[in-house]
Amino acid sequence: MGHGGDVIAEPTTDHEEVAGLFTGIEEPPSGHPRRKDLVDRVTSELVRHSVAEEACPYPAVREHVPSGGALADKEPEAHAAAERTMKGLEGCEADDPRFDGPVRQLMAEIREHVADEEAGLFPRLGAACSQQTLHDPGGDVRQAKRTAPTRPHPAAPGQPPANKLLAPGAGLVDRLRGMMSGRGEDT
Repeated sequence: MGHGGDVIAEPTTDHEEVAGLFTGIEEPPSGHPRRKDLVDRVTSELVRHSVAEEACPYPAVREHVPSGGALADKEPEAHAAAERTMKGLEGCEADDPRFDGPVRQLMAEIREHVADEEAGLFPRLGAACSQQTLHDPGGDVRQAKRTAPTRPHPAAPGQPPANKLLAPGAGLVDRLRGMMSGRGEDT
């Protein structure tokens, strides 16, 4: 995922891309190996996306939206729940009987989270900020995704400053693991 935009457009485009990956996961029959490849890809994209959201839009919500702290604090909790689900899928192959249930759970969690952000959080942020304020962090969102981890780390901190300090190191380790294992992680 790499595209232009502002602090709202960047994650919204990610949401659309993840929805397309979900469609790809749902198309092959249960047990098809392509499903595992797509789950690995969506996992990498979602982890990078979550780190970027926690580094850019959520701090902007805290700063600019009235009562934004409570609103923004709810979102990393949803990320952590999804990361726990993704972590459980890491060792499962598509033909594992424990694969389909968590995949459905992950898609439901993410779809609910996306609907919440796009119906509540992002419109409130957009209404509270000028276009310039929204656009300036867009590059920060892209930079955060470039250095973010690509595997789930559900115990990692989700709020600044700890997430900004730890995510690049975990991202480097994840990309090295991906290169050594052959798990294609597009960064």
